Amino acid sequence: MCPASARNVIISASELGAVLSGSTSISTPPVVLEVGRKNGDGVDPRHSYATGHIPGAHYVEFEADLVGTPTGSSGQGPLPEVGDLQGRLRDWGVDDGGTVVVHTRGNPAVAARAWWILRWAGVADTRCLDGGLAAWQAFGGPLDTAVPPPAAGTAVVRPGSLPVLTAEDAGRLATAGHLVDARSPEAYAGDPRRTGTGHIPGAYSVPGSDNFSGGRLRGAAELRALYADHLDGRAVGAYCGGGVSATTTVLALASLGVEAALYPGSWSAWITDPARPTTTGTDPGARPPAAR
Repeated sequence: MCPASARNVIISASELGAVLSGSTSISTPPVVLEVGRKNGDGVDPRHSYATGHIPGAHYVEFEADLVGTPTGSSGQGPLPEVGDLQGRLRDWGVDDGGTVVVHTRGNPAVAARAWWILRWAGVADTRCLDGGLAAWQAFGGPLDTAVPPPAAGTAVVRPGSLPVLTAEDAGRLATAGHLVDARSPEAYAGDPRRTGTGHIPGAYSVPGSDNFSGGRLRGAAELRALYADHLDGRAVGAYCGGGVSATTTVLALASLGVEAALYPGSWSAWITDPARPTTTGTDPGARPPAAR
């Protein structure tokens, strides 16, 4: 694979297949991670993994492995503890300076969150498998039921390798730059009759689902058109409900060579402080003065 770069954020199924089959000159194949997230239907996604996965892929449990312990002000998806994450990366066989490919069987936002966490942790050459496992199967890639044992990687976590916004940063960015809300239009608009709904004043709605078509990241021309109003050179940041969907915004912009910061706590953290302003409706709303 090519050296990591701002544009180098995804890999196609055919490219991954060539690497894993030894058809390229790459001496060290990437670590492949399948990320599963429980969705409340009682089905453990690990069972699907066990029935057949990309050969050599390790299973990653979204909540246990990529999310820290929530506190009263952290929001739903706080960052994982550095020591815990480093231990898991090593168990998955991730080496310092190595390459990782992440994917899911469904929602691409889950893979984007894994991509973001690993890059935030300093695993610079982390890619999302474009289209996830469905694309791998459509390509004709093989599946395996063998579960790889814990490995002995050498990864060193370097937190902060991608930019992060605090609540105060997000409020300021809504004034001085571009703050993108990646939730659905309905969640963004909220309901004026219900407290805790709506969006951060000054934030613009660009749903994270719009970054994809058929489960694959849209092409550069489509993404530039989607974000045209926010590519004027000023700083860009993203948030959502709990810090997952917004990582698709960061991923999409990274594919264009644009670095966007993530507000990990997102709306679920923003509303823990009643002093923070909120607004409802389909317009960004009055841009607030810089947050204190």
